[in-house]
Amino acid sequence: MRYGDFTPYDLVLLLQGLGVSVALFVSTTLIGLVIGTLWAVIRFYRVPVLSQVVAFVAELLKNSPVLVQLFLVFFGLPAFLKINVTPTTAAVITLSGNSAAFIYVIAVSAIESVGRDQLEAARVFGLSRWQILRRVIAPQAAAFAIGPLTGLLVNQLQVTSLISVIGVMDLTKVGNILNLRTLKPFLVWTAVGVLYYLTAKLVAHAGARFEKRLRAHTAWKGL
Repeated sequence: MRYGDFTPYDLVLLLQGLGVSVALFVSTTLIGLVIGTLWAVIRFYRVPVLSQVVAFVAELLKNSPVLVQLFLVFFGLPAFLKINVTPTTAAVITLSGNSAAFIYVIAVSAIESVGRDQLEAARVFGLSRWQILRRVIAPQAAAFAIGPLTGLLVNQLQVTSLISVIGVMDLTKVGNILNLRTLKPFLVWTAVGVLYYLTAKLVAHAGARFEKRLRAHTAWKGL
């Protein structure tokens, strides 16, 4: 075997790297979804002090480079707080926070899309704040948010490629290793790009199907 030859095991390495990327994407998306939705609820109910803090943090996260945030968490926090932060931990914290900031914006817009007349009618019928949120706001807001959220998730999947710079063995990192070993950048990065593309298409397809089901479920069917 020559220095630049590919081996069957290289495909296994690429798939392992893809598995790491997808695992981080799914976990940080779920964390970001919970945090971002909670922030939106705090904003909706105008919780004193907390709503201002949430708006400031979200604005800071969504308007600063993800790579800078990653370096700050991985290099800055350990130096400042004298703690140990692993590459995976830094990736989870950074991507979760960044996802939460954008999900917060989408969730706020989705909640505000629900007509105030519906909220007033729900209050007249004696529904509590929690019941209004769960039965009136949540179903309609989810149907409105799923389209923008799908676009965000596709973008966040691509953003995961940045974590390779701090040593996480994701798909991009594996691609870089294979590129240095084989010296065939066109083939290596084409393969990496195709894997990212197929995964992104799967996310977009799942989002479109879910949006269609949500809109069908919440559509007015008449009397």
